[in-house]
Amino acid sequence: MSRDPEDQACQSAPLAPSTPLASDASPCGLSRRTVLKSGLLGAGGILASGWAPAIHAADPITLRYLGTAVNQDKAIAEKFAADTGIKIQYIPVTTDDVTKRAVTAPNSFDLIDTEYFSLKKIIPTGNLKGIDVKRIKHADKITPLFTRGEVNGKKVGDQGTAPKKVMFLEGEKSKAFAKAPTQFMTLIPTVYNADTLGIRPDLIKRPITSWKELLNPEFKGKAAILNIPSIGIMDAAMVVEAMGLYKYPDKGNMTKAEIDLTIKTLIEAKRAGQFRSLWKDFNESVNLMSSGEVVIQSMWSPAVTAVRTKGIACTFQPLKEGYRAWAAGFGIPATLSGKKLDAAYEFINWFLDGWAGAYLNRQGYYSAVLDTAKARMEAYEWAYWMEGKPAAQDIKSPTGQVLAKKGEVRDGGSYEQRMGGIACWNAIMDENTYMVSKWNEFVAA
Repeated sequence: MSRDPEDQACQSAPLAPSTPLASDASPCGLSRRTVLKSGLLGAGGILASGWAPAIHAADPITLRYLGTAVNQDKAIAEKFAADTGIKIQYIPVTTDDVTKRAVTAPNSFDLIDTEYFSLKKIIPTGNLKGIDVKRIKHADKITPLFTRGEVNGKKVGDQGTAPKKVMFLEGEKSKAFAKAPTQFMTLIPTVYNADTLGIRPDLIKRPITSWKELLNPEFKGKAAILNIPSIGIMDAAMVVEAMGLYKYPDKGNMTKAEIDLTIKTLIEAKRAGQFRSLWKDFNESVNLMSSGEVVIQSMWSPAVTAVRTKGIACTFQPLKEGYRAWAAGFGIPATLSGKKLDAAYEFINWFLDGWAGAYLNRQGYYSAVLDTAKARMEAYEWAYWMEGKPAAQDIKSPTGQVLAKKGEVRDGGSYEQRMGGIACWNAIMDENTYMVSKWNEFVAA
């Protein structure tokens, strides 16, 4: 489970600005020393296996792309086919089903787009092969948020499944994660972001700076929380910590006692009438905010934008305790070989080369290689999305919809402010079965 809400979002509403992007204009995920040691650079500093799109029109190839609908964008597939002649066949399933297919049917896809937290289930099966960084043109430019857990040289929170914990394999066919960078990556990042609370500032009429406000009795009957257990309980843990009730060693991997405490807090609030709704559906979250039935809730930024497009004030609110982050990436099945394997590498290289990154950035997501995306964006777009600066002119989505008016500033500010403010990452707990059963008690209370 993870971004299922956004899976729904992509089908229900235009993907929208969600996160502040950034001043991290030229991130380097792997150090030059690592690049040289692993053989990434060839003679004269030219990347070994340098990439340029090949055209396969005379020998058509179709890649079966398994993932959630949120990342399966028709425009990306069409642009890639136009550039290379390789076709993409999307296989849209839920986040849980992506993991299930990877574990039980690894021959049913040629490319997987999955969340980093799912790797703890998938990698031990041996069903994914390590991605050879020597074949990835921009491997050395992948944001250090993934390779080192840093933004602009500063460490960010790594509770839960921070990508740096599961980013590298010991070898191409390894079933174990490496503790330091190697030649083989588990996934190449596709999109990532950091989530927080959405609020109606026009109805609250005072500053909101802490997660604890979600359970503030002032908002009794006008608060809502996300009803996807693995994400909802982490939002709840942010609230518990902000209230000073308990400090978790790892909000992404609680003990049974910690789960009990978190659920007890939620049940008490629910019985006191705090929650107007426990929502699962993207449209439901939009409608709750648009109607004013709810003024504060767990929210995805595309939903905040959907409310704004109705002309209603809604803010994706930065909070002092930080954000809960998520990230997805491309993986390659262990059995892929020959032309299909070459085509999979070609797609990944194309994806990192700028067009797709700029396209995703304009929707409020973040891309893996920021400088190639920057080269494909207008200066005023980059300034708004990535640097947190006021929009020099209206900001539009890839489809031309106005997402922010001239003079507006992105919620949360710059990339460095938002991604540098991560507190924890989406995860699946060791006690997941117990946690889900306790979460169901909360829902039923």
